[in-house]
Amino acid sequence: MNTRRVAITGLGVFCSTGKNVEEFCRSLKEGKTGIGPIALLDTSKYPCKIGAEIRDHRSEAFFNKKELKKLSRTDQFGLIASEEAVKNSGIDFYPSQEVGVCLGAGAGGMFEAEIYHRETLVKGRSRPSLIWPFIPSYTTDRVAERFGFSGPKFTITTACSSSATAIGYGADLIRAGKSKAVLCGGSDALSELTFGGFNSLKATDPSPCKPFDRKRAGMSLGEGAGILILEDLDEAIKRGARIYAEFLGYGIGGEAYHITAPEPTGMGGARIMKEAIEESGIPLTEVDYINAHGTGTPLNDKAETLSIKNVFGERAYSIPVSSIKSSVGHCLGSAGAIEAIASILSIIHQFIPPTLNHQEGDEDCDLDYVPGKSREAKVKIVLSNSFAFGGNCTTLVFKKYGL
Repeated sequence: MNTRRVAITGLGVFCSTGKNVEEFCRSLKEGKTGIGPIALLDTSKYPCKIGAEIRDHRSEAFFNKKELKKLSRTDQFGLIASEEAVKNSGIDFYPSQEVGVCLGAGAGGMFEAEIYHRETLVKGRSRPSLIWPFIPSYTTDRVAERFGFSGPKFTITTACSSSATAIGYGADLIRAGKSKAVLCGGSDALSELTFGGFNSLKATDPSPCKPFDRKRAGMSLGEGAGILILEDLDEAIKRGARIYAEFLGYGIGGEAYHITAPEPTGMGGARIMKEAIEESGIPLTEVDYINAHGTGTPLNDKAETLSIKNVFGERAYSIPVSSIKSSVGHCLGSAGAIEAIASILSIIHQFIPPTLNHQEGDEDCDLDYVPGKSREAKVKIVLSNSFAFGGNCTTLVFKKYGL
């Protein structure tokens, strides 16, 4: 199954710090944040009133009125990022049945469903079109329809690791010979359900999140989409495609510990990281950077730090580890894909994105978290962790192409 190698030939992103890959990359290098007051929702009754909302989103610039009646905010983000990824990949070269679509999902069209519910309570009726995109698979269907990709089509929901898992499964489709290329990643939008839910769990920080910092107090929620085009490497070379990086492998599994809390010893996450490294066939000494899950919650950051130490031993202290959730927030169903793109950009442009707001060390979190500003570095191989609720853990491995 693993004889076929997998290339990344397209990238697309739409989030609070960049509405395309170029903007997103520049924001990571410059240490910009998208976290600020939320205008999309009424946050007056919640202790946390901030998040990484996509501001100044002019949907009419991307879609006509007829289209907008059928698209949720989540669908729009996913389609915009997909358009960028498809355009710069050139995968319309293939017959439609040879291109698959595999997306991770979170709340789906929940934001629009909430509008439907409120209007029904107040007016006695609402627009049925508001609940058409409610199901999480709707974004996957619209993306496949937009580009005419009629190969294997899947929607994956493994909480906050959904889009990372989708990337791994997309690679499996190529390795198994079921697709020549797969559009994969994920999209998610803010909604009152998710915002209120995380506030009720006391998992949000009233100030911008501080991953791995001694005073970390919770996450900052975000929204957006990240899309990758995976392609059979031999086929990509044959057609002269631009290859951004190579996908080496992934690990996936469940901790079977708790619905929200991570397994405290970090052994669950460590097992998944080890499986990803073993599948990739690389020695531990070749990992140059770890893009952490790094939510900013006290338990998660401690457990992930323990996972890294368990895998790498003393070498853990010399590997840069950072969390871009400090800039784009926790984008839930799309977090893994957006962070995978950040990992690939670190390989392309040879830099480590920073962990913003990290000011004070912690005895539980004592690794090199690249605080404050980005860092130039030689980056050839990157691990990208997504350790989600329910113990859903996924680790992706990317490599500089041509090594």
